[in-house]
Amino acid sequence: MTDPAPAVATGPPSELDKLRRRVEALSRKRDEAEARLCDLLTALLPLDDVLADTGRRAGALHEARSPRETVSAAIALSEQVDAAHRMLRGELARHDVVPVDVLGRIVDPGEMHVVGTEPHPTWPEGTVLRERLTGFRRGGAVLRAPRVVVAVTGPAPEPEPSVTIDASGGGRAQPQRTTRSQRRRLPRKPSAGRGRRSRRT
Repeated sequence: MTDPAPAVATGPPSELDKLRRRVEALSRKRDEAEARLCDLLTALLPLDDVLADTGRRAGALHEARSPRETVSAAIALSEQVDAAHRMLRGELARHDVVPVDVLGRIVDPGEMHVVGTEPHPTWPEGTVLRERLTGFRRGGAVLRAPRVVVAVTGPAPEPEPSVTIDASGGGRAQPQRTTRSQRRRLPRKPSAGRGRRSRRT
């Protein structure tokens, strides 16, 4: 004759059972968070390789001995920087982190920081002209607010003078020179005529 099976308690869980379940749930969340962090860090290791190679290419740019070598090293360096940027943006997108699209939009003080204004003859006042700092969003939450320059009513600013690079002078930036035909159309300085007359006398 077998003994009867022990009765199973069917009442509400005790406080100890509730605490045990809460600890188990927290442990699962911690393990999941650690796994996601490990996955993210592992995915960023190739980016470290690209940045290290970019540093070597930057050194080659400084060691270039001819204009051809300088141009070649500069192109390679630019490609490396672009590749690193694309890798980082791709990894951020994989974790649902994307840049905030602000250009051409009316400024939203709730998610943008205005750091400057610029007159513009056609764009409506308050339109975002450019970013000073890219903003990022993860899902519906803003991780970092973009810093933007917005349009205000007024004429467009004068363009900055163009600058050319003098390769023979060690890469020093110099203002663009006025051509002979342009100089003929410029008004003469009064002092120039007086100087010639005084020399003739």
